[in-house]
Amino acid sequence: MSDLYDQIVGQRGSVERLVARLPGFGGYSDRASRRTADRMLRDFIAGEIAARIARFAQIEKSLVDNGGLMYMSKTRSAKTKLQTYHDRVKAAPPGYSGFFAAIKIDSEALERLYSFDEAQIRYVDKLDDVLNQLEEAVNTEGDIEAAIAAVDALAIEANSAFMLRDDVLTNLDKSL
Repeated sequence: MSDLYDQIVGQRGSVERLVARLPGFGGYSDRASRRTADRMLRDFIAGEIAARIARFAQIEKSLVDNGGLMYMSKTRSAKTKLQTYHDRVKAAPPGYSGFFAAIKIDSEALERLYSFDEAQIRYVDKLDDVLNQLEEAVNTEGDIEAAIAAVDALAIEANSAFMLRDDVLTNLDKSL
């Protein structure tokens, strides 16, 4: 498929690591719990993204307060992409009829899903990193433009990764 797909599947972690990151997250592989688990996962990730968007807005305010009005179109663009990512994660339908039906799903297909779900959590961590870089650039009058570009690029990549996750689910649905 794509390089992003290969990267996500290649960075596969354990199911235990995914479950450990989510408070109250239950048996994802239990067919009866998948819809609830999927909703819990996406609500958790959407909440984490919303917190990063709020942090980005605070950094943006600090930038404006320090005379960085010239960066506002770039920060607005990055914030829009982050918000789009949040909205996609939050609004995705809770489960897929074929996927959650009483049909056995092989462990390889579930592992691919785990990889994509874990990747979404890693994107939240990566958002922290690029926001730290942006905040540092604003505070030290560093390369603000490059730091904003890093936030923007990560938002684009995260959106693409989430859309790939949907493709994986859709293909699973078709194969069942």
